Amino acid sequence: MTDAQLKRILETTRTIATVGLSSSPQKASYGIAGYLKSQGYRVIPVNPSADEILGEKSYPNLASIPDKIDVVQLFRPSDEVPPFVDRAVEIGAKVVWMQEGISNEAAAAKARAAGLEVVMDRCMRVEHRHLIGEKR
Repeated sequence: MTDAQLKRILETTRTIATVGLSSSPQKASYGIAGYLKSQGYRVIPVNPSADEILGEKSYPNLASIPDKIDVVQLFRPSDEVPPFVDRAVEIGAKVVWMQEGISNEAAAAKARAAGLEVVMDRCMRVEHRHLIGEKR
């Protein structure tokens, strides 16, 4: 993905379902999701072991979220990505974003074939700071 494509995604995204969002402030997913929330995005936690994270109701899976999702952000190991991509397609998400260190070419191809954009092995917070800049 080019910087222009990433910037467009970041500028048009409103709601991010974050799969694997930890309730532990020491975890990277918590810090990244907290940053994105502070920048005006609606972050919806997807974690079956938590009721609430970052002050937001947590859902056990993508299918249980009643709202429209722009981006499904994945904090899961690369080999666990395919079923989440399938659910992202089913719920009508526009983008699957695999965080830094996460990539799955087969799942990405499936998402693209269904019309979704795919970002792999990139940190949403890093890209936001680089392409848009942090709101203070």
